Amino acid sequence: MALIANVVASLLANPGLVALVAVLAVVISAVLAVTRGSNGGPRAKNPFATDCRRPPAPLVTDHSVRDKVIKNGFAIKKVPETLDAVVVGSGIGGLGVAALMAKAGKRVLVLEQHDQAGGCCHTFVEKGFEFDVGIHYIGEMCGSTLNKVLMDQLTEGQLQWKKLDDTFDVVSLGAENPKQFPIVQGNEGFKKALLEKFPEEEKAIDDFLLLVKNVRKSMMGYIGFKTFPVWLAKLLVKTGLVNYFTDYFKYASKTVKQTLDELTDNQDLKAVLSYSFGDYGVPPEEAPFTMHAMLIAHYYYSGGFYPVGGASEIAFHMIPVIEKAGGAVLVRAPVNQILIDSEGAACGVRVHKSSGDIDIHAPIVISDAGLYNTYQSLLPKQVVLKHGLDGLLSKVCHGVGAVSLFVGLRGTKEELGLKAQNCWAFTTNDLDAAYKEYLSRKAEDAGKVDVPILFISFPSSKDPTHEQRYPGKSTCTVITLCPYEWFEQWENERVMKRGKEYKDLKMSLAARMWEQTCRLYPQIKDKVEYFDMGTPITNKYYIGAPRGEIYGMDHNMARFQADMVTQLRPETPIPNLYLTGQDIWSCGLAGAVWASLLSANVTLNRNVIFDLINLKKKIGKNK
Repeated sequence: MALIANVVASLLANPGLVALVAVLAVVISAVLAVTRGSNGGPRAKNPFATDCRRPPAPLVTDHSVRDKVIKNGFAIKKVPETLDAVVVGSGIGGLGVAALMAKAGKRVLVLEQHDQAGGCCHTFVEKGFEFDVGIHYIGEMCGSTLNKVLMDQLTEGQLQWKKLDDTFDVVSLGAENPKQFPIVQGNEGFKKALLEKFPEEEKAIDDFLLLVKNVRKSMMGYIGFKTFPVWLAKLLVKTGLVNYFTDYFKYASKTVKQTLDELTDNQDLKAVLSYSFGDYGVPPEEAPFTMHAMLIAHYYYSGGFYPVGGASEIAFHMIPVIEKAGGAVLVRAPVNQILIDSEGAACGVRVHKSSGDIDIHAPIVISDAGLYNTYQSLLPKQVVLKHGLDGLLSKVCHGVGAVSLFVGLRGTKEELGLKAQNCWAFTTNDLDAAYKEYLSRKAEDAGKVDVPILFISFPSSKDPTHEQRYPGKSTCTVITLCPYEWFEQWENERVMKRGKEYKDLKMSLAARMWEQTCRLYPQIKDKVEYFDMGTPITNKYYIGAPRGEIYGMDHNMARFQADMVTQLRPETPIPNLYLTGQDIWSCGLAGAVWASLLSANVTLNRNVIFDLINLKKKIGKNK
């Protein structure tokens, strides 16, 4: 008794020790929950039990062969029997969770409304030019990083990556005679390039890189938090113990602008350090520093990479993994309802066909359609209200829309002097003010003055097979953000039949974007052979983005606070219904594929992230 009394007295005298003991208790409970299975059912097989890589096969360039894989049209006779799960949407989140479940022996059907699988990873060909729509560069696709190991396993080592130039991005500040700032890969290269432009700002640069490093370190705790059972995550948030477990939410409490204002007064440097906010669509004064730091860390350690053969290679090599376990990926299969049984559990989906809707039943339904589409369009309204899902939607908002200009050029990358890098072009170093003014413009004024932010990319210069596949041709993609409202009046018009007013508006904006691009790359001005632009309603039609957003839900401050992170997870209040994709983690290929890991954690009832880490260690030992 005396011993117990002494222990209690010691604890009461040391509040920090009490917190530490509590955290340890929570962690032990969490580890037991996630390793044994947290939903009470049996654990599935380990999808990463063995290294499934095999020597890469030759690149398939025959479009008829490729189309049999990525354009496999829906027919009821193609639906596998005795499904283990059905996935709505074939973006990287949907394909990823389907492939993970397939690697654990599960039979999964993926249904895609578009005529091609891949979501934002798909490509299209017009007038002999191939364009990607969403994959412009990916970080950490080298060596034995977790991301590289994961993508290798999801594609059996068939998906290859080509590194971009060491200077993978260039930041351009100013409309006329702009200043150029190279963004160079690697800790030393990144710092050295910045110091050459800002020799008096070494401390600010060092402090910034330290913050990025600290956010990166906090990510393991954040990942653990995302894998905890819901009850445990809520307990950690309610008690404040989550901040003993990870520093992530401490860094998420400040915006990018607030963080940089504390580091320096140099406006050019602040603009350069926050240049990539266009990769997630929220300006520095509204964006959480954690989101920005994760993105910077994703690229600057090892640079950027591009899929060899183009972005459609991703889906092309993931689909066979799903098919190998008896599953299928079918396109032109628009799901218009998630079926709910008499006990309130998800039990399948309804596919809309002109000949009559078709019900497909499965014990697990996973939606990669996004939070808004799932809760506003696919579920019966009474089910949404019953579970208070409308309340969750009221706490989030749509991301901003985007336009994408696609330009086909005559000439090779050597002839046109194009590099394997991107350019972020800004008209001023006050990114927030310029962006705010731009979004406030009326639609008819959108193309009358310069667009304050442009992402300029030459996909053909990044892919070493492009010249072989499309000799003598190059491609340019120019992207900017824009309000959905500019084009909303045409959202219900037929694609390619939206009329002269719509075409004039989008081409006015496109012409301005191209004129700005040619100021930076004058050598391509007279080389145009194809020119067209997709708008937010194009995004809605092809990728099902309800407000033309390319990054899903807005990546604002509220989204990355602990209480909201607890709610944005694969589990839903509806039994047997799960979520995946960028709304569950963050935007981009890496964000969506990590969301697929979180979803597989739950649907397979095992911690597949632990499994992945263990395989990574095993591969490292066998080198």
